[in-house]
Amino acid sequence: MTDARDKPQITLVTPPELELSVFPDLLARCLDAVPVACLRLSLSTRDEDRIARVADALREVSHARDIPIVIENHVLMVGRLGLDGVHLLDAARSVRKIRKDLGDDAIVGAHCGTSRHDGMTAAELGADYVSFGPVGASPLGDGRIAERELFEWWSEMIEVPVIAEGELDEALVRSLAPVTDFFSFGAEVWSADDPVARFRALVSAVD
Repeated sequence: MTDARDKPQITLVTPPELELSVFPDLLARCLDAVPVACLRLSLSTRDEDRIARVADALREVSHARDIPIVIENHVLMVGRLGLDGVHLLDAARSVRKIRKDLGDDAIVGAHCGTSRHDGMTAAELGADYVSFGPVGASPLGDGRIAERELFEWWSEMIEVPVIAEGELDEALVRSLAPVTDFFSFGAEVWSADDPVARFRALVSAVD
């Protein structure tokens, strides 16, 4: 890869719980506020009807702006709901099968925690991108953090795009911008009193 990197692009991740009567409008305002490369549907519910209704509403918002939408884990719903791909949370374990099932045109991404090995394996098996995180300290999980060194190494050695995510703030965005291809923002945006303003502030730190 060359030394000169393009400015990182942005993925926006939905909250795990949302109110369908108001969230699509808030999402639209966020997508109109800054350029977004992809929307990720990340819902805690396993209710198929609920997922379908949310996906239908948010797909309209994202596709109206030519923004692809992927869903976490629920591979069988990608084609059924007219989505653009899947974001896998089991590192490299499902990538080969899901790539075969969905075909070459679908987006297949893999979250690999803090594991360089899992990231390399996912990339080799056909993932379109690999995400690492959390990059900031979190009271959840096992306390491990995806350090800047991991992104530095990846950007020098691997051509598959990499995403930095989890517990991001402006300082981390500025630090990681030279060594990552994407940032994923989710809870950092939706937990704010003014999500649109918070989203703008985080993305402005990329510059």
